[in-house]
Amino acid sequence: MTTQQSRVLVQLRGLILNGTFAPGERLAEIPLAERLATSRTPIRQALVTLEHEGLIEASPGGGYQMRSFTMQDVADAIRLRGVLEGFAARLLAENGASRQVLKVLNDCLTEGDAVVFKATMDLDDYTRYAQINDRFHETIIEGCANKALARMMETLNGQAFAAASATLPMQSSTEEGHEWMKMAHRTHHAMVQAIESHQGSRAQALGEEHVEIARRNLDYAMDDPEHAAKILPGFQLVSDSEKLLRP
Repeated sequence: MTTQQSRVLVQLRGLILNGTFAPGERLAEIPLAERLATSRTPIRQALVTLEHEGLIEASPGGGYQMRSFTMQDVADAIRLRGVLEGFAARLLAENGASRQVLKVLNDCLTEGDAVVFKATMDLDDYTRYAQINDRFHETIIEGCANKALARMMETLNGQAFAAASATLPMQSSTEEGHEWMKMAHRTHHAMVQAIESHQGSRAQALGEEHVEIARRNLDYAMDDPEHAAKILPGFQLVSDSEKLLRP
C-alpha cells in the first residue's frame, strides 16, 4: 500500500469512527474523493480495506454503506484478537524467532518510538504509525508459522474493530488517548523482549493484555456516554451499548 493509499485509509477510517456517517448511509466514491481532495483510486482501495475490517458493508444498490454493530460484537472481537496474538507471541518465544522476524519487530519499535513519543502527532505521523503497527502485528502472526492461527486471524480481521489499527483513531482522539498509544507501544517493546528471551508465558500474557487498551476505551464510553464521542468516536454506530458484558 502506497503512502497516499495509507493516508486516505487513515482519513476515511477516522471519519467513520468520528461518527461522520450514519448507520446504513451509502458511501459513494466521488463525494468521498472530493471531500478528501484525492482521486477515486485510493478511495476505492480504502473502501475495500474498510469492508474487510468490518466497518462498512456492501450496499444492495452497489458500492458500500455504513454498518452498525453491538458493543458485545466489538468486545468479543477485541478479546479474541488478544487470545490469538498472545498465543502467536508465545509460539515465537518458545520456538525461537528468526533473525529476520526479530529485525522487523525491532525496526517497528525504533520507527514507532520516533512517532509516538512526539509531543503531538499530526495526520502524517498517525498514518506512519498505523503502518508500523500493522507491520508489527502481521509479523508476529506470520512469524509464528501456524497456518491455522493465521487463517483464524484473517477471519477475525473482518469483524468490526478487530483489525490491529482499527482502534487507533479512538486512542489518538484525546490527550489521554495519546498516552494510551504510548502505553500500547511500550507493550510492543515488552513483547519483543519476552520473545527474544524465550519467555513464552510472559509473551502470551503481554499479547492478551495489549488489547485491553482498546477495551478500556469501551469501558469509558459505557461509563460516560456524553463523553464517548471523545473517547470512543463513532459511538453512535454501536447499538445496544448497554449490553456490553465486562469480564
